[in-house]
Amino acid sequence: MEKHAHSSLSHSAREIQVVSKDDDRDLALSDQRLLDLGYKPEFRREMSLFGVLGISFCAIGILTGMSSAFQTGLFSGGPLGLFWGWNICSLFMLLIALSLAEICSAYPTMGGLYFWVCKMKPDAPILGFCTGWIYSIAMVFTGTSGNLSSALYLASIIEVSQGRTMTRVEIAAIAWAVNVFSGIVNTVGTKAIGRMSTFNVWWTLGGTFVMVITLLVKAPEKNTADFVFTNYQNYTGWESKGFVVLLGFLQAVYTLEGCETAAQVAEEAKRAEILAPLAVVGSIAGSWFIGLAYMLALLFAVQSIASVQATSYAIPIAQLFHDAVGPRLTVMCLVVVLMAQLMAAVTAFTASSRLFYALARDNAFPAKGKFMALNRYQAPYWGVWTSVLVGCIISCAYIGSTIAFNAILSSAAIAVMLSYMQPIIIRVFWPSALGDRGPFNLGRWSWPINFVSFAFSLFICVLFVLPTAHPVDTLNMNYAIVAVGGLVIIVAINWLTWGRLQFEGPVQTFTL
Repeated sequence: MEKHAHSSLSHSAREIQVVSKDDDRDLALSDQRLLDLGYKPEFRREMSLFGVLGISFCAIGILTGMSSAFQTGLFSGGPLGLFWGWNICSLFMLLIALSLAEICSAYPTMGGLYFWVCKMKPDAPILGFCTGWIYSIAMVFTGTSGNLSSALYLASIIEVSQGRTMTRVEIAAIAWAVNVFSGIVNTVGTKAIGRMSTFNVWWTLGGTFVMVITLLVKAPEKNTADFVFTNYQNYTGWESKGFVVLLGFLQAVYTLEGCETAAQVAEEAKRAEILAPLAVVGSIAGSWFIGLAYMLALLFAVQSIASVQATSYAIPIAQLFHDAVGPRLTVMCLVVVLMAQLMAAVTAFTASSRLFYALARDNAFPAKGKFMALNRYQAPYWGVWTSVLVGCIISCAYIGSTIAFNAILSSAAIAVMLSYMQPIIIRVFWPSALGDRGPFNLGRWSWPINFVSFAFSLFICVLFVLPTAHPVDTLNMNYAIVAVGGLVIIVAINWLTWGRLQFEGPVQTFTL
């Protein structure tokens, strides 16, 4: 008995040694790749595939994006536009994810989109500088949008359960509190974010399952398949059926943005050249099918589109829940989405703080020493709390004008797509710019996929700035183009007055 026990212990010890050696080898390979790119490893590599996948999955926020923007598609094309738009856009977003994943595998660094552009077009530092600034601002705006959405979900819970309507000031105050909460979680560091993102995967899967079953079982009347797949609705005022359905595509694209967030934690993951691109692609593929299940449940359960359109609740989806499952289960559904929204908002500030770090490391951001500083939890806390501060300031706009606030946040969705386009454009017109490819590569399919991704991104950027209602007036005007124009002007002025004097491209912190 003692010999058997001793043999088992020896076997276990050997297994531990083998695992330890494998981990050490993975860490050495990951760090060597970073050294080859000219950067000294500064972060502990504590994220697994599930953690990195969770980051992108959390940033996409399939439950939150679908719930927050569902009414956009419902009023612009109805069930027909929602169902077909979701599947068409998911396919194209998967192609974009494949394009980005190939570049990510070659350059598994924290700067993500920004660094990729710099590396592929070193003779045009302005492209990398502008991409980095536009994308980092977009991530701050995205986090701010998520935090306000959290406040709106909480306001809807209070409205449904207590019958009290919250004021704009109260909603803004909740958004500030959520901003601070996001900052605290990000300050605690990589392990906390990795665990949260892993938990979010299971929360989304479990929450989607519970909500789908609840909607299909409790809805007093189930819609027919003919309604779900072919019913057309138009609350926009536009006469062109095709254009109205295209406007509904914005809901799908808005929901599916965020897959590239895995690249922002590449320097904190083992074998990032493999895990990060797998997470970029896997998060879109998973979100496509989970989102489809959730959407179908909503379409089969919706009782009255007119009721959703006329709702007084802070979030229109609350009306759909209320009509379908009653007040008590509505609160449950809203809590499920609220929790997912909180976690999604946190990851946006994770991305923005890492971007600030990467930009500061390359002299593309002021106060280099401060924004590169890490606390004992390995968190770039200056970037985290700058994101929180900007988020709180922008949230103040909600008190004065929801139109202005929505324009600012709409610009974030466009800015993300513009940021996607920069490295993809380079891959289309300068195919050899990538140089040595990583282990994840598209082979002979690379150029066709990049070209289709570029064409779709350009199309969506144009669609995002078109007016969504007719006739157009000061209240329903799409001011996103104004906000995007302002963002571009700010970045351009920054480049002319400061960036062109300080930034010359990525700065090597390690030389062979």
